[in-house]
Amino acid sequence: MPVGASDTTVSPPGPLAPGLFARGLRKAFDKPAVDGLDLTVRAGEFYALLGPNGAGKTTSLRMIAGLLRPDGGRIEIFGVDALADPIGARRIAAWLPDEPMLYDKLTPAEYLEFVAGLWGLDPALATQRAQDLLRRLSLWDVRGQRCEGFSRGMKQKVALAGALIHAPRLLMLDEPLTGLDASAARLVKEILREQTQAGATIVMTTHILEVAERHADRIGVINGGRLVAEGTLADLRRQAGETQGSLEDVFLALTAPAPAAA
Repeated sequence: MPVGASDTTVSPPGPLAPGLFARGLRKAFDKPAVDGLDLTVRAGEFYALLGPNGAGKTTSLRMIAGLLRPDGGRIEIFGVDALADPIGARRIAAWLPDEPMLYDKLTPAEYLEFVAGLWGLDPALATQRAQDLLRRLSLWDVRGQRCEGFSRGMKQKVALAGALIHAPRLLMLDEPLTGLDASAARLVKEILREQTQAGATIVMTTHILEVAERHADRIGVINGGRLVAEGTLADLRRQAGETQGSLEDVFLALTAPAPAAA
């Protein structure tokens, strides 16, 4: 069972529904940022979404999380239409941005109580989940201290606890290991794997290719707002024509600029 989960966790509408299903996602600002993205992530899968800066990773996740309205396309989260029923989708999903967003005057315990209240969790259940999360994330000893004095890594852990408090079925994380020391990074990776083992779906962006290679069940490579390759490292090697290349070699081959026309 994931950290903070219980038998009140929302179940997916159908046993065959993927954790995330996106088709034809589009979003343009001055120019297209996401251009017809298709993405399917299975329930219980740890999926790493890689791409160069400006490839559309964060914009894609912000649309899936309901923070940006797509210009076109379809999004389902465990079978829930995220555009037709955004509240229903948000109840079973969570988004962790690359910059932790906290109320600095609150303590970790107060912050989790606040977030749990936003989700309408039963107070007794919320308290139990908060205690579990604070202990698991090594925040118990600072639970009564204001977040304003915390390091970036500690704030990142508090934000992760807030994302997990309502036991989401889909967890989207944008560079979640930034600012964490080696011990904290290992702890976060262990917690994320526990989530998928309990049936949650994780979609994570990262520039740390070793993390994607070692921990993701599948890897997607996005470039120019489109998914250009997807699969295990062996699959990506075949798609890139790199029979023995590292993930770094494969990634660079898949995202290399097209040669200029003569």
